[in-house]
Amino acid sequence: MEDKIFKIDYSDYFWQDDKVRLRAIHPEDWGREYIGTFETSVRRLLECSTVLPPTITGSKRFVEENADFSSKSGRLMFIIEDFEGNSVGEINLNNVDERNGTFSIGTLIDKGNRGMGYGTRAMKILLKYAFLERRLHKFNDYILEGNDASAKMMKRLGCIQEGVRRQVAYINGKYMDFILFGLTKDEFIESHKEELNL
Repeated sequence: MEDKIFKIDYSDYFWQDDKVRLRAIHPEDWGREYIGTFETSVRRLLECSTVLPPTITGSKRFVEENADFSSKSGRLMFIIEDFEGNSVGEINLNNVDERNGTFSIGTLIDKGNRGMGYGTRAMKILLKYAFLERRLHKFNDYILEGNDASAKMMKRLGCIQEGVRRQVAYINGKYMDFILFGLTKDEFIESHKEELNL
């Protein structure tokens, strides 16, 4: 958005790779947030529940609470864009525990942009930031059983499946498991040494 107003030189910009760029979520992003909440199967994987019908007010409030990194929860929300400035998804750094050096990342790629590597690329950017700039030590996350795309992405990133929390989410009439994944700073650096230029 800013690059349509200003001529921006992205040649030395930390928050990108050669395909995607991260930016702050803006108040005008409420529309993409609202539209995305109608995809129930994906929202179940993300929220681990069936959410109530979307509202414009709720989408505007969510975006307002997270716009320009203003979240009071400490969550950092980003929009993932391609190099033409089109939004392809969102990603956030959350559950940061500075004392123990742990954190999580949530990501959602918009319908029509899945399977193109956008999520993996955005994850690498945010992992690089968390490990090499924030001095965090361990990425911990879980995915709902059946979320095969996210499981594959975790493995591509070098994450280790650390266990299963059995029958902890009740969705669509059945109990489902959380698959636990983790990645240390050293494991990330070892897996991506060439890309990181270290």
